[in-house]
Amino acid sequence: MVHLRPSDGYRQLVVLEVGSDQAVAPEPGSTRLPSMTAWRVVAKHRCAASIDVNLGRIERVEADGEDAPVPRSGTGDSLESGETRQRLLERGITHVFVLPLRGARGEIEGMISLEAECRAAVGQPFIWRACASRLRMLADIATPHLTALPLRPVVTHDQDPLLPVQGQAMKGIVRMLRVFAQQDETILLSGATGTGKSRLARWCHERSPYRKGPFEVLDLSTVPEDLQLAELFGWRKGAFTGAARDHGGAVERAGKGTLFIDEIDKLSMRAQAGLLYMLETRAYRVLGDSGGERRAHARFVVGTNANLQAAVRAQRFREDLYYRINVLPVRLPSLSERPDEIPTWARYMLERRHGERVPNGTINLTPAAEHRLLAYAWPGNLRQLDNVMRRAYTVALAEHGGELPHTLTVDEPHLARALAYEDVEPGRSLVELLHAAATAFVREAERHAAQGRPLELDLAGVFPGLVLAAATEKLESRDEAFRLFGRDAQVKSRNHHRVLRRELERVEAFCRALGIDAGSPFGRLLDGLTEDG
Repeated sequence: MVHLRPSDGYRQLVVLEVGSDQAVAPEPGSTRLPSMTAWRVVAKHRCAASIDVNLGRIERVEADGEDAPVPRSGTGDSLESGETRQRLLERGITHVFVLPLRGARGEIEGMISLEAECRAAVGQPFIWRACASRLRMLADIATPHLTALPLRPVVTHDQDPLLPVQGQAMKGIVRMLRVFAQQDETILLSGATGTGKSRLARWCHERSPYRKGPFEVLDLSTVPEDLQLAELFGWRKGAFTGAARDHGGAVERAGKGTLFIDEIDKLSMRAQAGLLYMLETRAYRVLGDSGGERRAHARFVVGTNANLQAAVRAQRFREDLYYRINVLPVRLPSLSERPDEIPTWARYMLERRHGERVPNGTINLTPAAEHRLLAYAWPGNLRQLDNVMRRAYTVALAEHGGELPHTLTVDEPHLARALAYEDVEPGRSLVELLHAAATAFVREAERHAAQGRPLELDLAGVFPGLVLAAATEKLESRDEAFRLFGRDAQVKSRNHHRVLRRELERVEAFCRALGIDAGSPFGRLLDGLTEDG
């Protein structure tokens, strides 16, 4: 098998059977995935490795042909844990050899794994050592060709409700994830904020053997460092100050389903040690519980928008944990890397929003509007696109006096106004921009006064709510939005949820006063808030 796996995650998987003249991608449910330990040897030691499957032993094969045992890092090495070993034994594989694929500058681009069945050599030195130098030479010669292989076009026929839009770049990733979803190993989803990691994590859950269980999400960006272990494993009443009642952790809530741990780079060093132990032993202890350890049954999917390798080099992230979660890594391309999806996603978002209000209605996106969408860079990816389409929808509705027409058209001017909130015009100071906003408020007040319904000046107090909503969306964290404006005390007292809710309700009231019955562009933030956050 050829594993094209540069530093940012899997790019392609290809299998070539002996006696076959065609290389193919593995099918969903395939057991042909590599040993995590083997990949760790290739990536860390930059050398080949041989595996005796029956003995569960793995050794480095250095450039001089000498073997070197791989130091055991604990009971958690994938081959030693029995999962990979059992898969190989079920297929009759007795010996495996893995070779790095080195790029032109020496970087590791992936690996080749060779599998053999030779029961006569069980427990004995195999031929890998004698062949090592020639195999390495062949791998080095083949690497430029293998890494330049074009991604084969993927044809899909069925509409996928969880992934309603799949451009050419995403289809190849989805094909790999169909295989990965069937495995027990951890999936690492990396990519910029807003690329759809949460959606893909749920997609993997729904196509995995764990789909009958819960899908639980733990977003570490919303959890203070001193509570991360508690949120992971749960606590008993009195375990720490503020623990007024028993609380089940994310691992317990996930049960025999899937636990998606997002923003893994936010994990403290102490919590990293606890997570590593749990992933290696599948055991954990509830904080303050005098009983024994509990068993973790969930499958784990991890998300990050950070460069974990850089975090390891900076000693902010444990190297052993990095290799533990970096088993099946997939990098999601940014929206600018898949422009063929942008108009389709925009139409999908508009249709979903209009369909919620007018179930049998229709909505149109003009070609000029599509052109405007394609001309924008979308640094915030799908999340930013969704926010902009919500604004554009609200702007288009405003032309109908707040009524809900059966058929609605979103045109380029609507998008231009929606996008105006995204970019600050160059050369204009904040005071100038605020003055422009005040002038727009005056013009709106004049229009209402001409209709005999004056606009109350108190509605101008909506600005703090707009600022907090914009900051929450941009930073993707209520806590960080309040800290940005020096409101640390409210975050510590957990009173900021109530403050944000009050301010967002003012924004909604402001929109209703303007006759926009569909509400503000930040309605989703308000929908996700309760009185206690």
